Amino acid sequence: MKIGILAPASIGNPAAEAPVSAFAAIAYPDVDLIFHPQCYEQDGHFAGSDERRASAFLEFANDPGIDAIWFLRGGYGSNRILSRVMPNLNAAAGHKTYIGYSDLGFVLAALYARRIGRPVHGPMASDIRRQHGDATVARSLGWLVSGDRQGLEPGLDGRPAAAFNLSILHALIGTPWLPDLTDHVLMIEEVSEHLYAVDRMLFTMANATQLKGVAGVRLGAVSNVQANEPEWGETLEYMIQRWCTEMGVPYLGRARIGHTQDNHLVPFGIA
Repeated sequence: MKIGILAPASIGNPAAEAPVSAFAAIAYPDVDLIFHPQCYEQDGHFAGSDERRASAFLEFANDPGIDAIWFLRGGYGSNRILSRVMPNLNAAAGHKTYIGYSDLGFVLAALYARRIGRPVHGPMASDIRRQHGDATVARSLGWLVSGDRQGLEPGLDGRPAAAFNLSILHALIGTPWLPDLTDHVLMIEEVSEHLYAVDRMLFTMANATQLKGVAGVRLGAVSNVQANEPEWGETLEYMIQRWCTEMGVPYLGRARIGHTQDNHLVPFGIA
């Protein structure tokens, strides 16, 4: 199996290639990880210019010899290439699985909205650098290689689902890149934000007309929360339940997704 690795957003992480390749060689000997040279290019904040990142994406996605796309890392910038990439994907792109999270939610959303391939919110190649990162990346590789369901988010219940970093979902609302999530369980997670900012984004989620048909909301990890002065005064559980009430949907509890070692896979749609 050939898995193409791309960095459609921020500068790649060269330190991840050796350990993730070594791990895959031992645990998944039939896998060939192919790192696109674009992963290690730099144009300011980004892993190459918008045009370069878009062309690399199309090169691998449209190549029938590559079976899946596994994103290297997030950061910021994949939204800037959507208009270049999405209209130019071919039939081969429609047969691939795409795995990532964080900023790559832009890509997963756009693919799902157009029913292109199989978008999956899950660990990326650079997560090998986390403590016990081999177990983290094994969830994605196991799903890609053999459809191993052990790495799936354990609360998936047969209903269609989708998962997003809350900041990315917030940015997608009101755009044509957000898919129709009617009857989906929506899972959200966040990292490195103040709780007032989380609350503000939950307000948008709760009042977005594009999300009125969701079946319910689950909350993943909200990690590396920034200190609030004065103290915020509400728990995350209280916040999410308050906004779900305003949204008119049930709060369905916690989810094992997020910017943590415990990040589990959520295939968009029915797993």
